[in-house]
Amino acid sequence: MKIGILALQGAVQEHERALDRLGASHVQVRLPKDLAGLAGLILPGGESTAMARYLEEYSLGDEIQARAARGMAFFGICAGAILLCTEVDGRSGALGLLPASARRNAYGRQLASFEENIDTRLGPFHGIFIRAPRLEPRAGTEVLAYRIPPHEGDAVLLRSGKVLGASFHPELTDDDRLHRFFLELAAS
Repeated sequence: MKIGILALQGAVQEHERALDRLGASHVQVRLPKDLAGLAGLILPGGESTAMARYLEEYSLGDEIQARAARGMAFFGICAGAILLCTEVDGRSGALGLLPASARRNAYGRQLASFEENIDTRLGPFHGIFIRAPRLEPRAGTEVLAYRIPPHEGDAVLLRSGKVLGASFHPELTDDDRLHRFFLELAAS
């Protein structure tokens, strides 16, 4: 099983290190042909507007949507989650694979970045939030983690079928449980 990492912009190497620790084969994805033979694709953090432009310019968006229809798994982190959402800031999302609404920079700009512990269905997790989006699930989307009090109610990890979206950056920690969970989804 091979996993792709969208390498148009963003935190690619950190995801490669997490997949290496788990013994997973991976490849960087820049063009539609790079999607061949993949079981899943990680869409890393970065700048969602720039990444959406690259998806269109390199004709990756249509191919990603076609792969999703055939059962490929996807894991969007921060900007990657924004790309996956069906709605972003009141407009249609770039890929529309995750029934959810995203609000960019909902917790503030770069200087307002923060870290906090969150409770996930996989247990406690240290969340690193950098210009994080707020994710609001729609029908058919399961919330796997919320921010803890006093912020309860803010969803930070969503799942719809084989599509995951996270507001925070699990690749910036040494805790590989979410990457392992994604590998299990991709293998299913």
